Amino acid sequence: MNRTTLIILLTTISLSCNTTANTQEEGNQPLERQKSNILFLLADDLGYGELGSYGQKIIQTPVLDSLAQVGMRFTNFYAGSPVCSPSRAVLMTGIKSSYSSIRGNKGLLEDGQWQRIALKKEEITLAELLSDAGYQTAFIGKWHLDHPDDLSTWAFNRGFQYAVQEQWTGGQRNFDGPMEYINGMRDSINFDYTQWNSHDEFRTELALEYLDNQLADDKPFFLFMSYRAPHGHEWDIGNQDLYSDQGWPPQERLHAAKITLLDQQIGRLLQKLRQMGKLENTLILFSSDNGPHHEGDNHDHEYFNSNGTLRGYKRDLYEGGVRVPMIAAWPGYIEAGSVSDDIAGFQDFMPTLAEIADVAVPGQSTGVSILPVLAGEQSEEREYMNWEFFKAGKEGFRQSVRIGPYKGVRYGTDLPTELYHLEEDISETNNIAAEHPEIVEQMNRVFEEDRTDTKGFPYGGEYESN
Repeated sequence: MNRTTLIILLTTISLSCNTTANTQEEGNQPLERQKSNILFLLADDLGYGELGSYGQKIIQTPVLDSLAQVGMRFTNFYAGSPVCSPSRAVLMTGIKSSYSSIRGNKGLLEDGQWQRIALKKEEITLAELLSDAGYQTAFIGKWHLDHPDDLSTWAFNRGFQYAVQEQWTGGQRNFDGPMEYINGMRDSINFDYTQWNSHDEFRTELALEYLDNQLADDKPFFLFMSYRAPHGHEWDIGNQDLYSDQGWPPQERLHAAKITLLDQQIGRLLQKLRQMGKLENTLILFSSDNGPHHEGDNHDHEYFNSNGTLRGYKRDLYEGGVRVPMIAAWPGYIEAGSVSDDIAGFQDFMPTLAEIADVAVPGQSTGVSILPVLAGEQSEEREYMNWEFFKAGKEGFRQSVRIGPYKGVRYGTDLPTELYHLEEDISETNNIAAEHPEIVEQMNRVFEEDRTDTKGFPYGGEYESN
């Protein structure tokens, strides 16, 4: 997307914001929020510091930065977990990680095998909620909430009326390299990633085809774009022309290219909605499933300051592993250029979207609606926010909790709880647990009491991967 097109696109959003807001004020009528479309954009392993609007100085992200200018940028927003599957489980069900059925990318079964654990069938997904509310629901990209051999756990059977789901070699099914499966196993695309600038460009093509050929005009839509960038992939070559003039290591040039290409694909999608006349009636949500990665293609998360000033990265329960970018734009409802420092997270999407769709919030939800925050008001006060994560290896069982400005972290039930004051020490370098034993005790009670046991993720201890 060139600069002229971007300016036209964002001018359209801004004008529609002003027009709708004026109409609402003059008519003294609330917005008909239940009729609004919902576009959810999820990046994979994008760090808190990897967008220009969050302090990135090198990697170019003009579309998302401009989206923040016409919408709201959150500064205290948290993923559901520090790694893919459990984080997406929190997002899709509204159940926080200490109660979720998925607390790691794989669970430990009774026979000692490690296996991906699927969402329970009784856990209502966002797609099931919105489909029942009359929305057209579509999913494109990485699901990661299924058992590969059980199609009933795939996106198409969890409320998405149209789903193009990525699967790849691994698990119990011998997939022939990267695959995109349409509506379960009814059709598939053996995708050659080398034929595109990025696999997310291909996914955006699928989204554009969906909008052109399958979207009905008489119902609102919920389109969930589960992008793969900038997760490390051996098969994703990226656009070799981007940043070719920089003297960076190849893996860092590829990493930066993935993020800029993702930004461009989101621009294409927004441009399509503008052309269809749907952009002004669409809530746009953008976030990342966890903090930046340091794996796969040997990318170093410190090279571009991917986590900003935060400590830790993917799989950490320090801020760098779970605090993520979150941008919301909604013409006529969200004030352009606004910033929220409210503490919020993935479990809050379920009650928020339920309120927007004008349906009851499922009893399973542990989140709080942030709809008031989007309108520039205070959200419902919460006592704390906590996480529980299960990982193979030493110190594999991890817990953390945030109570106001205080953050407690415990890596293993036998290790002491560390305590940090985030407003004074955002980088979590000064452990003040000894100075505040009463706060540590309160956090330990949360760790031990505000949770449930679930199959595959036993409480505490150390585990070795097979």
